[in-house]
Amino acid sequence: MGSLTDSGENMVLDYYFGASANTTPANWFIGLSTTTITDSGSNITEPVGNGYARAGGSNNKTTFSNSSAGALSNAVTLTYPTATGSWGTVVDFFLANHATAAASANIWGYGTLAASKTIQSGDTASFAASAISITLT
Repeated sequence: MGSLTDSGENMVLDYYFGASANTTPANWFIGLSTTTITDSGSNITEPVGNGYARAGGSNNKTTFSNSSAGALSNAVTLTYPTATGSWGTVVDFFLANHATAAASANIWGYGTLAASKTIQSGDTASFAASAISITLT
């Protein structure tokens, strides 16, 4: 993963230094963006319609590996629904605590795909196990 967003950094710092009691999300969702995401967690353009939904998984050690050397990764394949039409060319992904862009959703982190990918009707996008590395340095 490229970076924590400003919001994600603040949540981590506040959690460790007592400014707030953050609740750990029960699930994490990986969204896709056809635009380059900024450090503030904005400039996200998710595909709309055509079967698109964020991929998700429970926030546990079945879905995510144990951390080592300041990093962990997805321990299972995260699969999106099969596209029923074009989703456009995906360039970035992000980590959110909600399945949709609801008012209560926070974007915690984001990254750029190693290679952009055009999702067409009939494609099933996924991240293989260990494809997403979440690193704190």
